[in-house]
Amino acid sequence: MKPSFNVEDLVMHRGAMNLLDSIDDYGDDWLRAKLEVRNDAMFACEYGVPSWLGMEYLAQAIGAFEGINRRLQGSVPKLGFLVGSRKYVCNTDYFSPGMLLTLQVSREMQAENGLAVFRCELTGEGVVATADINVFQPENAEEFLKGAIV
Repeated sequence: MKPSFNVEDLVMHRGAMNLLDSIDDYGDDWLRAKLEVRNDAMFACEYGVPSWLGMEYLAQAIGAFEGINRRLQGSVPKLGFLVGSRKYVCNTDYFSPGMLLTLQVSREMQAENGLAVFRCELTGEGVVATADINVFQPENAEEFLKGAIV
């Protein structure tokens, strides 16, 4: 039986910026997570939550996937960066409050330098969003950020 994890133990975001509710399942190269769209959520407006936030939902699912891998290796999650995406497509402009969303992320490629590509899908109540997301997880994020500042 696989160990179960709380989202807070896997992602670096805290408080209102921690957007995932639960991890449903995971494997060597994939993870499935869920969240409920809330009307008091950060970024919510009178129509709901803008669909562009789906990118952050998916990025946090990727972070949770990486966090699980680190926990299974006896380590702690570390900071990663969303580098870019290809073809984020969503069939709605807003996610309605109360909507249950399922996030599926699958690692397609992992380079030794910390770059990875994930195929991602967000579904729920007639909503479908897809994207290929590129992420970067340096060995030492603090040193990387110090070097990135000019």
